[in-house]
Amino acid sequence: MSRRGWRSPVLGLLGLAAGAAAGCADGRPAGATAPSGADAPRQVRLVPATAGALPVTVTATGTLAAEDQVVLNTKVAGRLAELPVDLGSVVKAGDPVAVLDLTDFRLRVEQARTALAQARARLGLPAEGGGALKPEDASLVRQARAVLEQERLTRGRMVELHRDGIVAKSELDGAEAAYRVAEARYNEALEEVQSRAAVVAERDTQLRIAEQQLADATLRAPFDGAVRERHLSVGGYLDVGAPVVTIVKMHPLRLRLAVPEREAARVAVGQSVSVRVEGERSTARGTVARVSPAVDEATRTVMIEAEVPNTQDELRPGAFATGEIVIDPDAPAILVPSSAVVTFAGVSKVLGVDGGKVVEKRVRLGRRAGDAIEVLDGVAAGESLIVEPGNLTAGQAVSGS
Repeated sequence: MSRRGWRSPVLGLLGLAAGAAAGCADGRPAGATAPSGADAPRQVRLVPATAGALPVTVTATGTLAAEDQVVLNTKVAGRLAELPVDLGSVVKAGDPVAVLDLTDFRLRVEQARTALAQARARLGLPAEGGGALKPEDASLVRQARAVLEQERLTRGRMVELHRDGIVAKSELDGAEAAYRVAEARYNEALEEVQSRAAVVAERDTQLRIAEQQLADATLRAPFDGAVRERHLSVGGYLDVGAPVVTIVKMHPLRLRLAVPEREAARVAVGQSVSVRVEGERSTARGTVARVSPAVDEATRTVMIEAEVPNTQDELRPGAFATGEIVIDPDAPAILVPSSAVVTFAGVSKVLGVDGGKVVEKRVRLGRRAGDAIEVLDGVAAGESLIVEPGNLTAGQAVSGS
């Protein structure tokens, strides 16, 4: 026999001896099979499905709009002298946002004030101060009344003298004519005083107009807000009606939502609205303020307006936003941890335990609330479910707590 021929049987005998020794070492007879790890129950954690409350909401997208927006235009013409605001400037109601050159306007006020003083002097009133004058108390009327009284007495004496035959009829006629002339001059004096009083009223109105134009030369913010756009620069000449700045009201804002017709019937004024804006981490809260009475025939939606507080100017008008209108804040729901739900290929299921074996249950999911998710059907309240099932399959032996 060659050396290779006898080596092979010897190695085989040595291998059998080593296997027998190893079998005796771990307490089992040689050739015995160890239990499989797959047959041991796997430990899992169980949680019950709970009955709770979850708000019913209607979700729609829309745009945040300013409550008020105005383009400030000039009421008077002039050269722009000051423009203390710019894009993004925050203004309060009454703050000046643009000032025209006031020199011409102040001169017009002085001119109107002087003309009023002159008219008051002609009427017999002090240059400054208010008050009215009765036409009968004017000096011109008093003078004419004195002449009329004198002519009346003269006519009376002539009548008596003519009755006694002392004066001729012609002298009596002359006295009568003089009385008529004095009476006409008295009436003319009354009319003149009334005309001067009308001039005083006209000059007073002109003074108020000049003062109003002086005030209008300074444009002021009509409400609290921010400058959205500046249309001009300092030094330009502005005609009447020229736009200067655009101001938007930042608080509150209006959220306009187009709600589908089938869901709009449940929306009512006063319901709470949760507002999420693109790019913002925080969620704002608002309230439904207005509901359109008509349905848009083209989109089959109903326009809803919600008022959203914006005291800190965190939201911007014109931003795209998503609103969730809370229809029922305490609607009953069955909640399970989201970690107990397994979704694959569009099918959602949960795993329970029955007789120590895994049981799969298909479910239909609803709304989410933090780490919990609503189950519309497939699970009843109180049923135990496996949390984080991993790769468990139906029929696998488990042991849960």
